[in-house]
Amino acid sequence: MDWYARRRRDLPWRGTRDPYAIWISEVMLQQTTVAAVIPYYQKWFRLFPDIESLAEARQAGVLKAWQGLGYYRRARDLQAAAKVVVDRHGGRLPDDAEALRALPGFGPYTTAAVSSLAFGRPVPLVEANVRRVLMRLYGREGPAAAKNDAAWLAILAPLLPARRPGDFNQAWMELGALVCRPANPACLSCPLRRDCRAYASGRQEVIPAPVKRIYRKITAVVGIIERDGRILIQRRPPDGLLAGLWEFPGGKVRRRESLKAALARELEEEIGVRPEAMQPFMTVDHSYTTFRVTLHAFTCGLRSGPAASPDRKWVRPGSLRRYPFPSGSARIVERILAERHRTR
Repeated sequence: MDWYARRRRDLPWRGTRDPYAIWISEVMLQQTTVAAVIPYYQKWFRLFPDIESLAEARQAGVLKAWQGLGYYRRARDLQAAAKVVVDRHGGRLPDDAEALRALPGFGPYTTAAVSSLAFGRPVPLVEANVRRVLMRLYGREGPAAAKNDAAWLAILAPLLPARRPGDFNQAWMELGALVCRPANPACLSCPLRRDCRAYASGRQEVIPAPVKRIYRKITAVVGIIERDGRILIQRRPPDGLLAGLWEFPGGKVRRRESLKAALARELEEEIGVRPEAMQPFMTVDHSYTTFRVTLHAFTCGLRSGPAASPDRKWVRPGSLRRYPFPSGSARIVERILAERHRTR
């Protein structure tokens, strides 16, 4: 706690006890770095300053504000939880761990974070930084130690101070973020090094063992179809990967299929037309949790195009930024707009 008081970073969400602000920051920080989160956090509160405004917003606007943070299920759960809070809790997050846990998106970590940071409840938490610090401190390694959060919570629970349990939890997370880092831990600056078994045995660099990710590689094609000064986009289904986001029509390339043949087939299957004059526009590489996508974009024309519908629109290029796109498609949008600006 003394170390945290001296070394803590001055972050936007640390200057408030507002449960809503703490909740949003904690959800944004999951799977995302602090540096990446700060501008999103600041923009979010310009758009949705309170739970009521989030609950009443259009989902497309919420997804657009989240664009670039990834794991879009988090944004949908935020709005779903906000609606429940407005309907059942008078617009205020409940000061009760069981009630919080019942809200969409509130798993063990988010519940513990909001309970301790916002309401001062003595609830311990474990996330990647805390888990790594504890594994090194106790010299435990292997899959069992990496996955047994119940054991770590049992160790932390009796250590929690009655006062400032939120700072106690943040101190562990901050130590992992700044000192007990995944690579090149700064052990000489660590307030726990005298008690650290990994440091004593020289194993701080190998505990925990690095996770080897195996990514499935996918090749996909999309068409940038323009007619009468408008570009065709369509919305993904309301469930599943990247639900509710907008994209350019296209799909996966089959084995031994050329890019143009794949695009012609996908467009005929999706919108019932065959493209003409297909020309390469750009290629985008993008990684997801378990797979990597190489996305090839082609400009192409149509003799006759599909009619607009709630999930399919012809949009002027200058309006494309209003729609929430997956990160890979968003890069295509930026390239389209840059090309238009350059040719003016």
